[in-house]
Amino acid sequence: MAKSGKTLKVEQIGSPIRRASEQRKTLIGLGLNKIGRVKDVPDTPATRGMLAAVGHLVRVHGDK
Repeated sequence: MAKSGKTLKVEQIGSPIRRASEQRKTLIGLGLNKIGRVKDVPDTPATRGMLAAVGHLVRVHGDK
């Protein structure tokens, strides 16, 4: 699978406390674990699905 150069900048804005364990694991999978952390993640269908699952806990800043 060829890598495209597109990435998304994702910031955690919500706490995983009192959330389902799957949502906590998804945040960890995205490389986020504290409020205010920002991470560049590849723009793939798998990543888009993860972002949809925790959309209420993250903010996507857009394409880089």
